[in-house]
Amino acid sequence: MIAKASVLVCLAHGSEETEAVTTIDLLVRAGLHVVTASVEGDGSREIRGSRGVKLLADAPLVEVADNDFAAIVLPGGLPGAETFRDSPLLIETVRQFHVSGRIVAAICAAPGTVLIPHDLFPVGNMTGHPSRRDTIPDKHWVDRRVAWDPRVNLLTSQGVGTSIDFALKLIDLLVNKETARAVAAQLVVAAGIYNYDDEPV
Repeated sequence: MIAKASVLVCLAHGSEETEAVTTIDLLVRAGLHVVTASVEGDGSREIRGSRGVKLLADAPLVEVADNDFAAIVLPGGLPGAETFRDSPLLIETVRQFHVSGRIVAAICAAPGTVLIPHDLFPVGNMTGHPSRRDTIPDKHWVDRRVAWDPRVNLLTSQGVGTSIDFALKLIDLLVNKETARAVAAQLVVAAGIYNYDDEPV
């Protein structure tokens, strides 16, 4: 898609820190520009994750929502996902990404907690954390570690253990498979659902 694109990663108290930081780290390794945004209503940039780890967002969402991003990322973590769901600004931002054809990427609790209640993707296959299976209707659910629906530019994934695959697929989409392969090689981990060592560019 676009090399050196910018990606917006949203954060709120209770966001799953491993999913957020893993995605941010891998995107930066791929040469992408990442901006983190707090969705907290008071504009607080200091975020306490689902396991108590402190994260510092770059800016409140209101200050960056209209910037030129190629993708938006919604980490899981149920309290954080519920804050996303209840934020009119976050929901409208996701809606604008969708209608403009940009990538919406959500992991773990976020697909069923944020996307489904607001009917943001009336057409679109998605996955989420298996424990939250009941939040995603059968017509949308796919049982995959990472699910990409090119019809609606929707990328979803299941949880902490799939966050590397999730980030690598986002790199594939925003840059190319060669870059995703190079980042995967740096990590010294076995490739998951997307085996970039074997796939041709």
